[in-house]
Amino acid sequence: MPGENPFAHARTRVIAVASGKGGVGKSSVTTNLAVTLARMGKDVCAIDADVWGFSMPRMLGVENGPDLDEHNQMIPPSAHGVRLLSMGFFVPEDQAVIWRGPMLHKALEQFLTDVAWGEPDYLIIDMPPGTGDVSLSMSQFLPRAEVIIVTTPQPAAQAVAQRAAAMAEKVELDVVGVVENMSWFRGDDGVSYEIFGSGGGQKLADQIGVPLLGRIPLVPALREGGDDGHPIVITDPEGEAAVQFSNIAEQIEAIAPRRIYRSELKLM
Repeated sequence: MPGENPFAHARTRVIAVASGKGGVGKSSVTTNLAVTLARMGKDVCAIDADVWGFSMPRMLGVENGPDLDEHNQMIPPSAHGVRLLSMGFFVPEDQAVIWRGPMLHKALEQFLTDVAWGEPDYLIIDMPPGTGDVSLSMSQFLPRAEVIIVTTPQPAAQAVAQRAAAMAEKVELDVVGVVENMSWFRGDDGVSYEIFGSGGGQKLADQIGVPLLGRIPLVPALREGGDDGHPIVITDPEGEAAVQFSNIAEQIEAIAPRRIYRSELKLM
């Protein structure tokens, strides 16, 4: 029903993809991970909660916004097997979102409560970078969320990403893994070059006591696919990047949630 949070007691696994700062490719990771899970036969929906830097509509190639059903709930559009809701459907791409915290909080609440999501296997959330109001709101709406931290190999990015992990711990969300993006670039000579250094992802994973789920190479086609709405896991499913995303998705599938919920038991 409208006004209720459908994920409060659902069996849906909620995966929040977070980062300490922008520019680490978090949205690319979110998009390709969601599509990979869908290609594995999972029922997947996604929320682009990066309200200031929304980019998932473009990355998924979604041009039309949501429709309304007979109950005035939004029906999210779908592409590549992923149903998506984003601020980008309500704000022109060339305009800034200049809203205070309470307005953002209400908008994100509506993304959960006023949408005909059903009960998917996965809800993947592209979180805004950092530890601001939106991250706090999402932690309140989705206290069962599991968090994946995206970083790049250099120590400076790893140190900032640790703050996102620290926030998740403070709001009692489980960090389940780290993904290192832009790990290497493979030249025409076949040699992999670690342009941004190495070891940052593993160091962060070791510090917070979670596995390094995967290392995503720096591939021009990954950026190009994000610009034209053709994720690399679709266009080059056998390539290095897509193989890494498949490995990450398989590990996520294998991670048993640390908390067991029974939908028939509710607090009065």
